[in-house]
Amino acid sequence: MRLHRNLCFAVIDGVLQVFNDGAYADKVIQTLLKRDKRWGSRDRGFVAETTYDIVRWKRLYAEIAEVKEPFSRDDAWRLFAVWATLKGIKLPDWKYFEDTPTRKIKGRFDEALKTRKIKESIPDWMDALGVAELGENKWSKELAKQNEQAEVILRVNTLKTNKKELQLKLQSENIETKEIKGYPFALKLIERANVFKTEAFKKGWFEVQDASSQLVAAYLDVKPGMKVVDACAGAGGKTLHLSALMENKGALIAMDIYESKLKKLKIRARRNGAHNIDMRIIDSTKPIKKLKEKADRLLIDAPCSGLGVLRRNPDSKWKLEPEFLDKIRQTQQHILQEYSKMLKPGGKMVYATCSVLPSENQAQIETFLTSEAGQSFKLIKDKSILAHQSGYDGFYMALLEKN
Repeated sequence: MRLHRNLCFAVIDGVLQVFNDGAYADKVIQTLLKRDKRWGSRDRGFVAETTYDIVRWKRLYAEIAEVKEPFSRDDAWRLFAVWATLKGIKLPDWKYFEDTPTRKIKGRFDEALKTRKIKESIPDWMDALGVAELGENKWSKELAKQNEQAEVILRVNTLKTNKKELQLKLQSENIETKEIKGYPFALKLIERANVFKTEAFKKGWFEVQDASSQLVAAYLDVKPGMKVVDACAGAGGKTLHLSALMENKGALIAMDIYESKLKKLKIRARRNGAHNIDMRIIDSTKPIKKLKEKADRLLIDAPCSGLGVLRRNPDSKWKLEPEFLDKIRQTQQHILQEYSKMLKPGGKMVYATCSVLPSENQAQIETFLTSEAGQSFKLIKDKSILAHQSGYDGFYMALLEKN
């Protein structure tokens, strides 16, 4: 591979923005990719994937390069040199790479592999937490999987098309996909491609959604004509799936504390042809009280640490703090206690997170069921998905019924 100067400059800028300015990697990359209209798909792919790679392996590369945050521009080039050397890419004769100790880099890499938190590139506290909650063996396997690049998975929008029709349509646009056994609505891209530019996407025939995430809406056991509440809807990936499972019949109420996210859902719903969605902002306790015992089904896709989706958001492991985890567990329990009041007797509720930590999952359900608010509920079933076992994102879902 031959390195091009302007692409490397973009990567360096991106790395410094993520680490020194605290910017989110996905937003940084979106901006970087608009920098030069002449860049082709391969150029954009290099910028995005190399930036993500350096963000993902920051601790490992920094250890090898012997640099510390905040990174100077020279430090960023040293990180880049480590990345290129370990990838077997010949460094060009640029001033940034003068005196790069290629042989020493490989030696330091072999040494770093002996310590898991350096090898898998995570903070000390996160490694200790993972071991405490999952055990050495399971945590080691999960970390290794979370450091792999996530595949692109699509969910077919059954309000507009079917899986076979979508496959043929994408094929006509030079995008090959294959079905995934056990995931009825999923198609996996054989090669990465920008699916958002396809006619199929513009027509609302699919959404990009990980295979594990696609299991959540189906877990809720919705039927056409029901009154369903998605209480932490966000930008609405699972809301749209619920609408499709309800065949656009009945009432689907999407709620969130952020109006900006619901605005995005509105645009997506229009494209998807999902017409049974009513959006409500949770700006006080009133929206919850108005729906007391009104919902046949309730989805609580709770805010969480996101430790099941590090493959997609590698920068989050550097932004997360132990204090945030303590707060988010309190928030999760508060949401369970308060939002569960919207479910009518005989109704069903799913509590879900994209975390692999039992303290955010099974422990929250146990606490809820022994509380006053949870006394009228019983656990029907739950499912814990680990990335190294499924091959997809880490998730948890619990189905409860109100007596």
